[in-house]
Amino acid sequence: MSALALLIMQVGPNPSVGAIPDVPDELANRPPRETAEVIETTPSPRSEYLSRCLALTASEPEEALDFAQAWRVQVESDLELAQSAHCLGLGLVRLERYDEARTIFETASSEAPDTLPAYRARLAAMAGNAALADDKPATAEPLFAQAITHATAAGDGALAASLHVDRARALVAAGRQEDAAEALASARAEDPGNARAWLLSATLSRRLDRLGEAQQQIERAAEIDPRDPAIGLEAGVIAALSGRDDDARRSFESVLLVAPDSTEADRARAYLEQLVQ
Repeated sequence: MSALALLIMQVGPNPSVGAIPDVPDELANRPPRETAEVIETTPSPRSEYLSRCLALTASEPEEALDFAQAWRVQVESDLELAQSAHCLGLGLVRLERYDEARTIFETASSEAPDTLPAYRARLAAMAGNAALADDKPATAEPLFAQAITHATAAGDGALAASLHVDRARALVAAGRQEDAAEALASARAEDPGNARAWLLSATLSRRLDRLGEAQQQIERAAEIDPRDPAIGLEAGVIAALSGRDDDARRSFESVLLVAPDSTEADRARAYLEQLVQ
């Protein structure tokens, strides 16, 4: 999943809306546009503010910024404060203002109540993904580490595992492959059923010329999700590099069967042509 796709994922502690750090002066003091929507409490309960704001980020991100800033000056709880910053951050992401978004997501994470550590974790992770989208992996890595701390406090092993994977992505981008391998090992330990952690572990092991480990890891990934074309593609690459052309061919052909129109299928066809040569 791309950094931007992860960033836009909407998850949070408020089931009624189904949702998923110091505010820069230019945002905190930014005057509302003349077309900005005025928050009216009578026709729309406060519980709907986040869903309304998030809907705006998808279609009118500038208006979402105005809405979120107007909301921030009349919040009634720490949760609302965090949610308004959450929406500000997503609006900035839509506008590709990633550095500002990172700062806002950090603010949101710090503003979220201590009683909602999973929400704080997700917001910190969104800050990390904003930094990755801004090509700043060294900035992203400690944000993911912070998110992991919150997820651990929440007792959410699956969330912690996904965050270890995110931290590994940042470490690889920063050129710290061995540290990334350790982060992926932590992800597998937290959630042994996380196919993506096993897939990325196999890919990294292959790149580090540890083909034996890569083979074991990709086999586990395939057991968990046998129809994932990315797993089949990686299995074929590992087999080919290990000199097992027949196994590689079968893996590439499986990709064509399960996802014939995918990007992985295009790559599998190219690899199959190479095997014939």
